[in-house]
Amino acid sequence: MGSNLSVLSKKVGQRGGFFDLESALVDPDVRGSREKIEALLHPDFFELGSSGGVYDRQMIVDMMSDEVSAGVIIRDFETRKVSKDTVLVTYRSIGQSGEEARRSSLWVKTDGQWRIQFHQGTRIPNSWGGVS
Repeated sequence: MGSNLSVLSKKVGQRGGFFDLESALVDPDVRGSREKIEALLHPDFFELGSSGGVYDRQMIVDMMSDEVSAGVIIRDFETRKVSKDTVLVTYRSIGQSGEEARRSSLWVKTDGQWRIQFHQGTRIPNSWGGVS
């Protein structure tokens, strides 16, 4: 993916394109590069983390570029068009140790490029008996 992030974020329009953008955010090559992370994050980005923390763009850039990304599986991926230039993405993530979370991201097209403006993760307890 690497140097193609800018091209990718401009060509998105289908469900698969947003899947690729979300996948890029957990890709070790992207997470290890401040430049690549910043290219995907909207200037007004913020996150409500699955830990309960609230993070602004700079905090996420610093965190992501300093950590080693473990493998993440993305399941139940869906997109919903909110407006011409806004798409809501929802999915379930499964980490290498089996922890699961429901996730939602708001992608906004700015200056011809799709960037994530908001993200929220909500942990799914292992003992939860609801419909998944």
